[in-house]
Parts: sequence; structure tokens; C-alpha cells
Amino acid sequence: MNGTTRPHNIVIVGGGAGGLELATRLGNTAGRKGHATITLIDRARTHLWKPLLHEVAAGSMDRDQHQLDYLAQASWHHFRFQLGEMEGLERARREVTIGPWRDETGEAIIPRRAIQYDTLVICVGSRSNDFGTPGAREHALPLDTAHDAERFHQRLLNACLRANAQAEPLRPEQLRIAIVGAGATGVELAAELHTTTRELLAYGLDRINPERDVKFTIIEAAPRILPALPERLSTATEKLLGKLNVAVHTNERVTAVTANGVQTASGRQVPAELVVWAAGIKAPEFLKAIGGLEANRLNQLVVMQTLATTCDDNIFAFGDCAECPWPGHPRPVPPTAQAAHQQASHLFRSLLRRLAGKPLRPFTYRDFGSLVSLGEYSTVGSLMGKLVGGALFIEGYFARIMYNSLYKLHLYALHGFAHVFFNSLAQMISRRTEPRVKLH
Repeated sequence: MNGTTRPHNIVIVGGGAGGLELATRLGNTAGRKGHATITLIDRARTHLWKPLLHEVAAGSMDRDQHQLDYLAQASWHHFRFQLGEMEGLERARREVTIGPWRDETGEAIIPRRAIQYDTLVICVGSRSNDFGTPGAREHALPLDTAHDAERFHQRLLNACLRANAQAEPLRPEQLRIAIVGAGATGVELAAELHTTTRELLAYGLDRINPERDVKFTIIEAAPRILPALPERLSTATEKLLGKLNVAVHTNERVTAVTANGVQTASGRQVPAELVVWAAGIKAPEFLKAIGGLEANRLNQLVVMQTLATTCDDNIFAFGDCAECPWPGHPRPVPPTAQAAHQQASHLFRSLLRRLAGKPLRPFTYRDFGSLVSLGEYSTVGSLMGKLVGGALFIEGYFARIMYNSLYKLHLYALHGFAHVFFNSLAQMISRRTEPRVKLH
């Protein structure tokens, strides 16, 4: 510890799934016993599990029913919450600078401030990587935050209302949605939109024929969709998308995004009223020049197997914003939800050992497979590792249960069994008295 009687200051920057789970578990142990002061920093006031964003964007989920207030969680679980965005790091003084937090008018509600730390954990996640593609920032919508998802949903609603009200024929790009990137986010969004647009149009928008007028296209630079997952999973998913009449273009690199669609390197023109950019990730820009820490070309902080940064044993990083070695594999630990969860659990144990003056242990990633949800149509996936003694391909209802259980495990880590049980029961009841798609 610090050689003083004051509690050890642990500062966690980033309230995503991993950061919030870590703050909650540390608060319930070291924070509650007074062994450490736990502070969580995030630029938003609420938390939403990132894998749900495609459902919020499609309108099949109301984010207000699934958001968690950081202040409330902090009060319940013995840690502190600071609203704002990290903008500076003074390693010599062990001090993090948080920029002013402003409201929608630009007025500074909370001023710039500095927070002292003994141990710093950075887990600020990642953003979409548009690779500098012309027009992407102006005309394509990312799905990085709950605000992004809500913005897309509003534009989708407006597009449908506009098309239903107009007297003239639809323009070539109207009611066409192009998704750049065929990773899990892009694929799941396409399937979810196929369902929700039909639900939406059933609520009185009878001048639009969903089978004829609403079209979806996925564009992927790799030779197949879901390129990071097993080929068998990719093949099964593409067949299911074909049944939904989702057009899939692989080996197509997007060279420009315009107000009316997407252009590719092969010369293909894909008309689209809405373009979603779901290809590639990179960590926030500020990480590549903060405190002299080592970062890679994707702005990810380079860490050792203990998850400590290569330049400072008092600073740790994990999740999408960190490049963590994966012994025996040519690439680092993948930026997935299961990896972030495993790293948060490992770091929780490591920080307790650090408080007790014990040496840290290396992190070992275990790949338990992948699951991809295609909404109400199907779920496909593969279970891997010691869990099944190899690799097992799963599909359908059982895969759907496994997929839903991932979110329940996240809620369990934050709230415990009783909360998850009664919350799930309440949602089952409310779904019977509400529209199946968000209409506002």
C-alpha cells in the first residue's frame, strides 16, 4: 500500500461493462471495509450494456428500461462517481485531470478538476474506426453510445413517416439502409431492423410495403461476414440473412459515403438513405499521447500479462482500449465482451492482492466461443474450450437462451440474483402491455 493510514485510492476511468463491474465488486469489498476509496469516472450519467445498442437503434428495446444510473449504483455499492471525461494524466503526481462537464447548451455545469490516485485503471472502451473514409463522418452513423443508437432510431422513424406521407414515388435511396461492416454488430443490426421495420409499418403506415420498399445491405471488406469468428458460424449466418432478403457484399472496401449512399473500390454504388458504420474499432484519440504511456496504432494502451501498462506499474488498462498479450496466439486478446468480463474479474482479484502487498498474477484468457443473435429469427454460435471439450456448433432456441444469459450474467455481477429475477419478471409482464417496437 502507500505507507500511510489513509485508504488506498483506486480510480477507474470508464463505466462500461468491465469498469462498472470492477467498481461494484471493489466497492462491495475493499470500499465497504474502508480498505480503499473507489472512484469511477465516466462522461455519461447512465450505463447501458454495449451489446444492446443494436436493439436500441432498431427500436426493439427502450433504453430507459435498461439504463443504470451511476450515482445510484455508487451509493448502493460503496464507491464514488465523478461525471466527466478524462483529459490529462500527471504520472509524477499520480493525478488524473477531468475536463468540465457541459450541458446541451455548452454551459459548464461541473468545472475541470483533478483526482489523486494510488492505482489507476483505464477501461474507456473503443470507438468505430472509419479509416478516414471520405464522407463517413458527415453521412454515416456510428453505434458507439446509447445516444448514437437513439439518434439512428429517430432517423429511421422519420424516414418511414416521410415515405408514408409523400405523394410522389420513393427515390432510389429511400428506405434503404446500408451497414458498413459485417461483424457481430452489423449482422445483428440487420436482422433486428428486418423485424422492427415490419412491426413499425404495421402501426398504420400502410402506404409502405415492407417486402418491396424496405431494403438492407451489408458491406464487408473481408472475404466473408463475421471474419473474426469460425467459418462455419459465418456460413450459417449468411444463409439466415439470405432468407431475410438482406443483401451481403463481401470483398468490398468502402471508398466514400455520400448523402445518397455508399461507393466501393470495385465501383459498386449502393443507394441508401441511412448508413451505419460498424466496421473496425479504435481506442479514443487521447490515449495515444497521455502520460507517456505506450500505445499502438489503434490508440490502445499496451499492457503486460498482469494488465499493468508497460511504463507504469501503478496504471492498469483492460477491455477494448488495451492491447493484452495472448500467449500461444499470433494476435492479442480479442476486443470482446467476454474478454472484458474475464479481465475485470481478474483485475478485481489482482487489486485485492495489491492492497494486501502480494504479487500480481498473469491474466489468462479463455475463449468460450461466440454467439450471434438474428433477433426473433434465430441465434447461432459456437461453444469452445474446456466447457465442451473442443468446439460445438449451436443454433436456434438453445443458442438464444445462451445469448440472453450473457446479459443476465452482467446484471447479476452488478445487482445480484434477487434484482435480476424480479426485474426479468417485471419486463415479461410489461412487454405484454406495450408496443413491440418503440414508436417515439
